Amino acid sequence: MIQVEHLTKYYGTTRGIEDLNFQVSKGEVLGFLGPNGAGKTTTMKILTCYQPPTSGTAKIFGHDILEDPLEVRKKIGYLPEKNPLYTDMTVREYLNFVGELKSIDVGKLKQRVNYSIERCGLENVQRRTIGKLSKGYQQRVGIAQAIIGDPELLILDEPTIGLDPRQIIDIRELIKDLGKERTVILSSHILPEVSQVCNRIVVINQGRLVAVDTPDNLRSRLKKTSVITIKIHESPESQNAKGIVESIEGVILVNEKESTDDVKVLTVESDPDKDLRYEIAKELINENVPLLEIFSEELSLEDIFLKLVTEEVS
Repeated sequence: MIQVEHLTKYYGTTRGIEDLNFQVSKGEVLGFLGPNGAGKTTTMKILTCYQPPTSGTAKIFGHDILEDPLEVRKKIGYLPEKNPLYTDMTVREYLNFVGELKSIDVGKLKQRVNYSIERCGLENVQRRTIGKLSKGYQQRVGIAQAIIGDPELLILDEPTIGLDPRQIIDIRELIKDLGKERTVILSSHILPEVSQVCNRIVVINQGRLVAVDTPDNLRSRLKKTSVITIKIHESPESQNAKGIVESIEGVILVNEKESTDDVKVLTVESDPDKDLRYEIAKELINENVPLLEIFSEELSLEDIFLKLVTEEVS
């Protein structure tokens, strides 16, 4: 287990993070989410013993980061935001070099290098110079160096930054796969990445903890209204559709979007404890309104994030 207790870091009078408290269970994939400048990288540097806190501490599988930093580092594989690659080395040379720095037993080093290459899908580029690889493959090399010591905890700081959409999907799938074998902390400001990879998320803003929960629980906490989208074929009968929906008990607000391709779109905010789709559809059909589609929309993680950060600032 990872236990973070009252973790605080100031740079002079400037707050980096303040009084962070959270836990990560063994085998969990935790998302560490926040906007740029929220304090994510500061927290990652402290947890990996690259930087001391001003106050507070953390324990990594029973080892205190202040009292036992060497043991903590043995437990951690770390990919910082700026990938520390030697671009004039080949992939295999670099991983051998990292393995030697981590004091991996000579008899096991080749096995660990082979494992990291295979696990990260680097077989076809292992003899190539790192500087000539695509950004996506360079990130794979960065993850490979992080797992070469067989760490119990993998900390990845913005691992998909600067990648194209295809590369992001590939790295995301790799992280999900690695999360089946070890504990992972994934720091990111990219919301879909966190929602698709992590079991639970920590949200921070301006150095302070905003929320710790699963994406589903955060949606439930913040969902004050349900949102229903209605698509209607543009016709004389559809002109009063907005008024029909507004008259239904439980409807809070109806917005009408500009029609495109003869399709009128209404968005309905309603009481979250009532599913009004059947009632809305029945009333529209009774009035001969040509209903094309009706569906509920969940709060996206983007919506959750914006609400949490807005509430924190206010």
